[in-house]
Amino acid sequence: MKILPHRYPFLLVDRILEVENDKRVVGIKNVTINEPFFHGHFPHTPIMPGVLIVEAMAQVGAIMLLNTRLDKRMIPYLAGIEKLRFRRPVHPGDQLVIEMEIVGIKSGMGKMKGRARVKDTTVVEGEILFALVPEKEGVK
Repeated sequence: MKILPHRYPFLLVDRILEVENDKRVVGIKNVTINEPFFHGHFPHTPIMPGVLIVEAMAQVGAIMLLNTRLDKRMIPYLAGIEKLRFRRPVHPGDQLVIEMEIVGIKSGMGKMKGRARVKDTTVVEGEILFALVPEKEGVK
């Protein structure tokens, strides 16, 4: 929470296990039945929405990017998604282990590739494009 601007219910990272600044990061999202999205997706067969898995991946990557830029007050914007594949549904009780690595970064724009897995099974993999934008003063 010291690094990401996100807050409940949109903070989708529980812990960072490893970080190599501007290279690689590994984080965890524990998926519980108490997540607000499970009330409607789907009530009798709860599945974590794929877009939220991608958001969790982007947040883990953002932690790596912002970790060395805390003094610059940057906000990470999701700029695009490429080569994304959903391999298996994610259910309550699963623990997502998210691994992201930098492909390239230049002038505040860049690309990360990564995957989310449950145990030894990849559930989502792909590339995320991002922009690092200065935080606007006075906007809350």
